[in-house]
Amino acid sequence: MLRHTGEKRSFKHNLRLAVLLCLNAGFINAAGFFAFEVLTTNVTGHAALLAVNIASAHFRSARMVALWLLLFLAGAFSSSIIITKVGRDKSSAYTVPILIIIFIILFVAIFGTGYDHTLQETEYFAGSLLFAMGMQNALVSMISGSVVRTTHLTGMFTDLGIDLSSLVMSRKAVSPGTKNRIVLRLTIIFFFLFGGIIGGLMFRKYGPHAFFIPACILLTALFYDYFRVSILRILQHKNLT
Repeated sequence: MLRHTGEKRSFKHNLRLAVLLCLNAGFINAAGFFAFEVLTTNVTGHAALLAVNIASAHFRSARMVALWLLLFLAGAFSSSIIITKVGRDKSSAYTVPILIIIFIILFVAIFGTGYDHTLQETEYFAGSLLFAMGMQNALVSMISGSVVRTTHLTGMFTDLGIDLSSLVMSRKAVSPGTKNRIVLRLTIIFFFLFGGIIGGLMFRKYGPHAFFIPACILLTALFYDYFRVSILRILQHKNLT
């Protein structure tokens, strides 16, 4: 899932990546909203909120929203810098950003229990998650060649609508590429929404400790290839013996 890049990367690799990391993003988005009343995986709504706050002369709130936009950008920038420095064709390049994201999520899970709903703490916690999701979005985009986006759905719904129109209007057999794109986009949408439902339910039950779950999801993504290869080798060894 993370080991294969460039021409070695297949539809199945992108599908597995979409399942795990869209589930993760949806979870964090919903749990983050329950915790801090802030959507933490996209910036479109925040850009509109920034404009509204400026127009209403709520400059303190506008400064906070502008900070969140910059943090999401900084997360994407940092992830891209790390991956480019190590080398986009090396699977190890994606390890460091994932570990940083895990560290940030654990920080929220541990210290979020003391959250007292002040504006300053909302800045810190929501901003931390926005930075982490900026990192994840850039990471997934770079490893999949911009095929998979896990932190927002606007583009996915648009692209799905275009592909579905091609499916309806085509008088010839639909190409495998079009079918794969439709399946991938439906997967992204479903698992983002499913992750959101799980995230909301888990936060209502466990509070900030629910953020330990997305940290575990990212660890699963990090070690998925290693465990999968190890299991296949064990099965092959058993078959030989």
